[in-house]
Amino acid sequence: MYILIGGGGDVGYYLTRNLLGQGHEVLLIEKGSSRYQTLSEDLGQSVIKGDACEASVLEDAGARRADVIIAVTGDDEDNLVICQVAKKRFSVARIIARLNNPRHEALFEKLGIDVTVSPTKAILSLIESELPGPRFVQLMRLKRAGLEILDMSIPSSSPVVGKPLSQINLPRRCNLALVIREREPIFPTGDTVLQANDEVYALVNSDAEEELRRTFGTM
Repeated sequence: MYILIGGGGDVGYYLTRNLLGQGHEVLLIEKGSSRYQTLSEDLGQSVIKGDACEASVLEDAGARRADVIIAVTGDDEDNLVICQVAKKRFSVARIIARLNNPRHEALFEKLGIDVTVSPTKAILSLIESELPGPRFVQLMRLKRAGLEILDMSIPSSSPVVGKPLSQINLPRRCNLALVIREREPIFPTGDTVLQANDEVYALVNSDAEEELRRTFGTM
């Protein structure tokens, strides 16, 4: 199976490695120069530099013979464009999009995206499995009242690396809900020590988002 992946972030990278390991022919498309350089050192010819939103880039990548095109950038608009070009221009049989904002799900479905994958919905499902019913209902009410789920990857230069959560001064209107480390979920406590490249999901008030990003060194 020939698979094209648009977006060389952590999701695109690990997806490419796993699919290559399963014996598929995979090509990852990344537009950022520095990120492309990092990826090419690991993935070699399985990654090319370019903007997957552009039809010419998809053409050069072999979209006409692709069995599946997967858009996993951090921008829903880009993912939608990639999938629309794949479907309308190249008639790709199967298209899959990462959905960063669940509010866009109806639009993606209306425009014919075959499959959408939402990290936000996944984290809510994980939280639901850990919390008893009444507390989860309250969580959903808080979300509708202005809480957001923020997804951050901790850089190696972050000041929080190597520190337990109990020693990190988090914003008052913030709660770390989940840490993903090497694809394994960790439900954090005060003793949880954060490491570089941890994927952190936080429930945060919109007013506290900037402060949290500064704390974690992701701005």
